[in-house]
Amino acid sequence: MTYAYDVYEDRCPTRLVLERLADKWALLILDRLEGDPVRFNHLRRDIKGISQKVLSQTLKKLERDGLISRSVFATVPVTVEYALTPLGRTLADTVRTLAHWAEHNMDAVLAAQATYDAAAAA
Repeated sequence: MTYAYDVYEDRCPTRLVLERLADKWALLILDRLEGDPVRFNHLRRDIKGISQKVLSQTLKKLERDGLISRSVFATVPVTVEYALTPLGRTLADTVRTLAHWAEHNMDAVLAAQATYDAAAAA
């Protein structure tokens, strides 16, 4: 099968999308948005360690890429919710698998690191 884009070419725009999806914060945000729409502060509370600035920047980038939508509601104070777009939903299974792979395989990764480090130190 041939595609209009080739991820192995250094100037291919797909590299920018891959770079975005390889970001831990983007993965965590996309995984968290798999269900119902979520407010900004709820995301910030759920994703431990993310700063307000990084969350805001990552949300803007994901919105620009068409992966999430931002809805503003005229309340006092203003309510802003984020949700996956149909394009973003096409990534849901992949993101979930990748994000939770680390949880399920962390013991094996730690053991491999310890083995590698012990061999390197010897």
